Amino acid sequence: MQSIYASSFDAKSSVKAVDLEHRRKLNFNISKYNAVVPKGKAQFPDLNRVRELAKNKKWEAIEHLDLYLTQFEDQITKRGAKVFWAEDSEQALNFIGDLCKEKQCKSVVKSKSMVTEEIHLNDYLTSIGVESVETDLGEYIQQMDGEAPYHIVTPAMHKSKEDVAQLFNKHLGTDISLTPEQLTLVARKNLRDKYVQAEIGITGANFILSDIGGIALTENEGNARLSVAWPKTHVVIVGIEKTIPSMNDLGLFWPLLATYGTGQQITVYNSIITGPRQPGEVDGPEEMYVILLDNGRTDLLSNAKAREALYCIRCGACLNACPVYKNIGGHAYDTTYSGPIGSVITPHLRGMHDYKHLSYASSLCGNCTDVCPVKINIHELLLENRRESVVAGESDFAEKFAWKMWKNASLSRMMMNQGNATIKNWVINKMFKGWSNQRAPLEFPKKTFNQLWNESKKRKI
Repeated sequence: MQSIYASSFDAKSSVKAVDLEHRRKLNFNISKYNAVVPKGKAQFPDLNRVRELAKNKKWEAIEHLDLYLTQFEDQITKRGAKVFWAEDSEQALNFIGDLCKEKQCKSVVKSKSMVTEEIHLNDYLTSIGVESVETDLGEYIQQMDGEAPYHIVTPAMHKSKEDVAQLFNKHLGTDISLTPEQLTLVARKNLRDKYVQAEIGITGANFILSDIGGIALTENEGNARLSVAWPKTHVVIVGIEKTIPSMNDLGLFWPLLATYGTGQQITVYNSIITGPRQPGEVDGPEEMYVILLDNGRTDLLSNAKAREALYCIRCGACLNACPVYKNIGGHAYDTTYSGPIGSVITPHLRGMHDYKHLSYASSLCGNCTDVCPVKINIHELLLENRRESVVAGESDFAEKFAWKMWKNASLSRMMMNQGNATIKNWVINKMFKGWSNQRAPLEFPKKTFNQLWNESKKRKI
């Protein structure tokens, strides 16, 4: 039986696939990305070698994840930070809730973080009476509109500047004719007071630095730095897979992430945070907490074939390259992580039964693999997910029956030759309505290749 998530995906993707205005906005914004990425890549004399080195570094980190995470904990706790290991989202949320209660927290400022979206942190904070303010401009726009992020890197990619102007006019009363620069200044002015008022600042982390016990943040707006600097308490929520072996590896990963994420050689603000304010320092939070989130990642780690997906550095390049994503957009997936990499990891993080359909939402063109900065074999992992779902017994009777018939027909030359074009066309286009509902009708040739080959041999004789 099809899951409710699969039914929702079918319905939403069907609507978005024929929405030409949505496609125009999305393709326009992705075209801007495509125009600048080659400039970022030009900084690497041998890009393929750099990508291979990055993959090896992530392999090293993931294969020895237990050692690197405990090393990180040992190092950062020496400087006064506290580390909490959360097995799932409930544990992470409860920890944050208890902390908010202890600090009598009324408001939180939060920088862009997909892992906080994964655990639905904003909804939780609202439920306990704490105001949570998104400080990244894209996230700020999405929060104002009551929507989840649309893209891993560019949360409001599906909106035009006119859409944003109308949104600001509706919620903030600004002039509908304001330019993007003017709208940005409005957001900046509104957010400044929030940084000062907030008791807690929450960030994610782009990388966990095991050797020095630090977290690395990379951004273009400076909002993450302000979320760390002003509030008295800093909370980091990060997935355990973000580990890299050494601070020295940032010279490799920061430029790669910038190039494949936004087309830059390096992002504007790059920070390494190694603990709360130390004696003699005048800036920084009084307390720092790091939540190391599992939430299904160790299940993925235990899968020898699929654990390669944990190498992902969340650059979003595979989304921008995917023909499926470019037609249906991010919200159709109904997941935190959309696009090809989301289709790989979500069935492992949230259950194969509910999300196996995402592994079929792919043309298997391999473009996602080609653009991955750490060379994850994404399209092969999608196929592996399909295989695992079948082995786990997730196929329904109709699917099993159809493939059995296909197998028997394919193994019989007589049946392949006897089924003329009319019968084959009817089976595919009429019997299997899932094909014809989403695609142009197939037209089989009147004769098979085998028949044409035999006829050509007779003519030669």
